[in-house]
Amino acid sequence: MNRGAKIIIADDHEIFRKGLKVVLSRLKDVYIAGEASSGQEVLDILQSSQADIVLMDIEMPGISGIETTKRISKMYPHVKVIALTMFNNDHYIQDMLDAGAKGFLLKNITKSILEKALKTVLAGNTYYSDELFNFFTKKLTAEPASNKPGIPFTKREKEVLQFICEGLSNTDIAEKLFICERTVIGHKSNLLAKTGCKSTAALISFAMKNKLVQV
Repeated sequence: MNRGAKIIIADDHEIFRKGLKVVLSRLKDVYIAGEASSGQEVLDILQSSQADIVLMDIEMPGISGIETTKRISKMYPHVKVIALTMFNNDHYIQDMLDAGAKGFLLKNITKSILEKALKTVLAGNTYYSDELFNFFTKKLTAEPASNKPGIPFTKREKEVLQFICEGLSNTDIAEKLFICERTVIGHKSNLLAKTGCKSTAALISFAMKNKLVQV
């Protein structure tokens, strides 16, 4: 990674936390900013310790991962949340997206996938484990579309939206379309404004629900 990343591990299962801590310790320029077994503990750590990313369990006692993510998005917008999930709680996906989660990882994560996820999210993009991306895109595209009227996207915006939903970074999209990265960021800002979405993750969800892209 280009710089040290400070990570908070939030999960109410101590064995899982310790295992994830071991994996993180093997990554270069990654530092543990704290461990938490509840949402309140995450918020307490953030008051006194700077962090870049919170690896957030969705189901925790007291303040849930969803509510904690909402509060982090409001109080610490620079902190990025990556949800830790299992297939059996996929119904939380939309709630976590709306709360501001920047990525989703299965709990049986490997070192290489974890490193890739951290790099991607730190770069300002969203990240889904491949299994989750395929699973949730099928789920979202099967849901009814919203009642929003047709949105006048430009041809280039549609191309950028397609690549965003395929998980490409701003740099990758720029290379694909032979444009500069700043132009990609501009198109992404326009897409967020036109759809009323607050994050890239929410934009992906919106696009898939309304069948604006091919998956």
